[in-house]
Amino acid sequence: MKKVNSIWDFFSSVKLAIITLSLLATSSIIGTIIPQNKSGQWYAQEYGNNLAQLFKILDIPDMYGSWWFLALLGLLCTNLIICSLDRFPEVWRQMKTDGLDTSVQRLKKMGRQKEWRSSSSLPVTVLDLRARLNSSGWKNRSRNSDGGTLLFAQKGAWSRIGVYVVHSSILVIFIGAIIGELYGFKGSVLIPETEQTDKIYTSNGTKTIDLGFTVRCDSFTLELYQSGMPKKYKSQLTLLENGKELFQAPIEVNSPLKYRGITFYQSSYEGYQDFMIKVTNKASGKSKSSIVPFQEQGQWPQEGLTFGVINAEGIGESISRLKIWFSDSKGVPSILWLKDGEAATVERGGGTYLLSIKQVYATGLQVCKDPGVWIVYCGCGLLLLGLVIAFFMSHQRIWLYIKEDDGGTSILFTGSANKNRIGFENIFNDLAVILHKQKG
Repeated sequence: MKKVNSIWDFFSSVKLAIITLSLLATSSIIGTIIPQNKSGQWYAQEYGNNLAQLFKILDIPDMYGSWWFLALLGLLCTNLIICSLDRFPEVWRQMKTDGLDTSVQRLKKMGRQKEWRSSSSLPVTVLDLRARLNSSGWKNRSRNSDGGTLLFAQKGAWSRIGVYVVHSSILVIFIGAIIGELYGFKGSVLIPETEQTDKIYTSNGTKTIDLGFTVRCDSFTLELYQSGMPKKYKSQLTLLENGKELFQAPIEVNSPLKYRGITFYQSSYEGYQDFMIKVTNKASGKSKSSIVPFQEQGQWPQEGLTFGVINAEGIGESISRLKIWFSDSKGVPSILWLKDGEAATVERGGGTYLLSIKQVYATGLQVCKDPGVWIVYCGCGLLLLGLVIAFFMSHQRIWLYIKEDDGGTSILFTGSANKNRIGFENIFNDLAVILHKQKG
């Protein structure tokens, strides 16, 4: 039995909570400084082979999923649960204790008290004091005690559970995180324009995840500053299921797309050396779009047209201006320069054509599913509520003992608070002035 009690005391100790929280904080700092879920080669290049090997042994590259980090979280949960079970019964007893059972001898020993006399009789004094307490917001009860009358009132008895609300909120957050880890995922995918996929890849690229539907990138647009730095970029996506289009939606940075609990974030892009060329016969209205690699030939056999990009200017991966040749096999090919995304009319002997061209990009999407996120949010809200209760509210109790004394009455006024005693002292003194005030 003694061994069981020692184990219980160990898991319910505040010292264990402090040590566990310190270890978790230190681990989180390390996990923040050292990038997570990179390849073994990356860690070897950045930190050297010896440190990379040590990281692998300690699961540093996947710290938040490592057995020892999860064990620390489990230890903290166990500590919170046992600590709460160990201390809550006493707190509940204090909340439910009837203040009218307090003896007069104990009231006289309290540190915060005031005494005065009244010339009124006992019944009149009791009625007057009860009325004043009620008007001041102190709902009170009375009982005959030790030859006099005892009044008792309290506020904020439930504030004693603030710390247990905090404990519960941490457990709720952990439950939400576990649900997200078990049933959620986080990955990324790169989809070239006009192409589609129903799979994404985990952050380290070692595993594919089926979405259960298909995502197609219809178009990608990019705006650049004069320096060549990206100013704004967005994708036009189409979601399909069983071959049928569900809906289209634009997506850009800070404006994600959500479907079936899965969120798509616009995170990156990649420019290709391929170009989307669209040719429209103005007379017939017919058009054809083709993706043509750099310095290769595209064709529209029905119209007898050939075209391609023979030169390009740009910064980095982004092309700003393109040199295009266009031929209908009748005479010398037309050569023209166009800005990326620009269109121009080309006059040929066989007809008039509208020619537009843009660089082909792949949109980079970060894809996340976290079914436990709302549980985590609820836990965070509960945590804030618990902290407010624990730090800014207190259980305040007051007693008034009225006894007949030489044709009048003597009054003993005392009170206590479990927290914020300085603030309660001000409340106590103000209330004493109201209770002691003579009738006008």
